Amino acid sequence: MQPAKLGELPSKTSPAGRQPEDRRRPAASLSRTCLAKTCVIQTRVIQTRVIQTRLPQTRLAPSRLARTCRLALARLAVARLALAIGVPLLASMSPMAICQPDAGFQAISAAAESARQQHDLVRAIALYRQGVQLNPKWQDGWWFLGVLQYGNNDYAPARDALTQFIALTPEAGPAYAIRGLCEFETGDYDRSLEDIERALMQGAANRNRNAGILRYHEVLLLAHAGRFEQALAASAEFSQGEAAPEIVQAVGMAGLRVSLLPQEVPQDDPRRNLYGAAGTAALAYMSGDTARAQQAFQQLFQQFPDAPNAHYLYGYLLFGKNPDGAIAEFKSELAIAPSNAAAESMLGWAYLLQENYPEAQIHGAKAVALNPQITAGQLVLGRAMVETGDVANGVAHLQTALSMDPGNLEIHLALVRAYAKSGLREDAQRERQQCLLITRESESHAAQP
Repeated sequence: MQPAKLGELPSKTSPAGRQPEDRRRPAASLSRTCLAKTCVIQTRVIQTRVIQTRLPQTRLAPSRLARTCRLALARLAVARLALAIGVPLLASMSPMAICQPDAGFQAISAAAESARQQHDLVRAIALYRQGVQLNPKWQDGWWFLGVLQYGNNDYAPARDALTQFIALTPEAGPAYAIRGLCEFETGDYDRSLEDIERALMQGAANRNRNAGILRYHEVLLLAHAGRFEQALAASAEFSQGEAAPEIVQAVGMAGLRVSLLPQEVPQDDPRRNLYGAAGTAALAYMSGDTARAQQAFQQLFQQFPDAPNAHYLYGYLLFGKNPDGAIAEFKSELAIAPSNAAAESMLGWAYLLQENYPEAQIHGAKAVALNPQITAGQLVLGRAMVETGDVANGVAHLQTALSMDPGNLEIHLALVRAYAKSGLREDAQRERQQCLLITRESESHAAQP
């Protein structure tokens, strides 16, 4: 049997669209779609499902009807995403080596392809499952089994099928992407983030139609893991143009350092207004429209004067271009929330850059006292102590910071200076080598498609 005829699967560009709301998992509903159907058939199937299963059950209010339509359109967008990232993957493969297939496998694989092309989802899944049992090295079989099960909301079996596919094709970025979305749906968030980050590194989001869905989940997962600054960096993807409300909410939650997932916040929870306002202001700043961002942040402060991390968010965004403005915002944050270790760390870092080492040491020490596990606080305190002459204690704090974040270039640079001041030349040279290695790896990742 020949591999699936790739020309039969469309790879047209699809708009990112608005992410739908879902009763059970509003933020996760981007992932709910039938991935292996063609765009034309998928449109027809979705429209039929909306008409037959949604509308007769109850008379929908206009807002509910709009959400239902958005759900259908978003499912179509994700279906096209899977096809768009899957077609180049399969097209790049050489015909798979099937080890002496018997007539049984030939018949089942032909029937599976026929069922898939006829959009008989249940029968195709059953046949692909039989086919991979007969021939565990059947790449197309594992791929289509995984995406069809994913489209059928069978996330755990889909994850397992894609794991088999990845074992045969370890560099398959799109497979990591879809497996990561499966893991998101099953609640395995750590592995989901790992897979999505690997997929992004391998170029799975090198086209706009793929980037939106993967970056959206990346933002959710980074914030859930407490990596808020990285979540904000990933949010820049959505700063150009009008972002969907679900994305704005996710950006706001990351900016306010909230580790919940959006589906964990009830739809009628007033915090959603706060998160939306924070996300709107943050995206305005990321877009480069500083005047609009300033107005949006002032409205945020007026509407939610006691909201934790609101001033911190603005200060963090201002830090690179307006350090004095950032310092003012960090101080405003500490007036509202004196126990904000992140604000103390950033305020200390700002003073470090101004070479005000005594003041930096004060705020670094406060940050570490509030939260010894905050890497930035240990780094600020360590650097400030080295610069004020307490090299031994400064090195201890820098080593603590390094144990928490071994790949942090700033910590290695600080240790170079600390070891040099201590006369530990070999240690300083080792840290210089680490700095070069980290820089090269960073450039290598940035150069990938």
